[in-house]
Amino acid sequence: MPVRSAGAPRTELIADAALALLAERGMRGLTHRAVDEAAGLPQGSTSNHARTRLALLEAAVRRQAEREAEVLTPAEIPHPSAGREQLAAGLALALHRYLTGDNRQLLVSRYELAMEATRRPELRAFYDAAGAQFREPLESLLRAAGSTAPRRHTLSLVAWCDGLMFSCVAGSYHAATPTEEDLRSSVGELLRGMLDG
Repeated sequence: MPVRSAGAPRTELIADAALALLAERGMRGLTHRAVDEAAGLPQGSTSNHARTRLALLEAAVRRQAEREAEVLTPAEIPHPSAGREQLAAGLALALHRYLTGDNRQLLVSRYELAMEATRRPELRAFYDAAGAQFREPLESLLRAAGSTAPRRHTLSLVAWCDGLMFSCVAGSYHAATPTEEDLRSSVGELLRGMLDG
């Protein structure tokens, strides 16, 4: 995953370099010194912005959420009144973007952070709070689409999306990227099963 623009604020540059390192080298490759080198910053710069490893991980989680929020622009997010077809189309577009280009590496850094959060309770709370900003709007969209159990349906839909992304990025389907049309059909089938069942 390339490190983002050098014209970005230093905190953003550091967090982007941390995400790139996580994707390329895994958790063991994430050090303050390595972030300085990857970001092209003088030695000690990362320590000035994130003194501890936990602070560096929290910066990475925060930036991960910001970058993932950029996958769909606000104008592309379906309006709750748009109906199921638009919801399926919006989810398919987001999934396809995640599975193509640099976003594939963004998913790898997410998986590294998720696994680390299972070992660090202090990071778990931070990671979960970042994830809630994605789940809550989806729950509202499902409620508007007619879900009688929006919380349960959100869990099912998120789990399906996460499983598909993992399979296509790091799992046995890593060489097979579904088309946006295939994804739209699959999401539509899932929504019909949940909402009409």
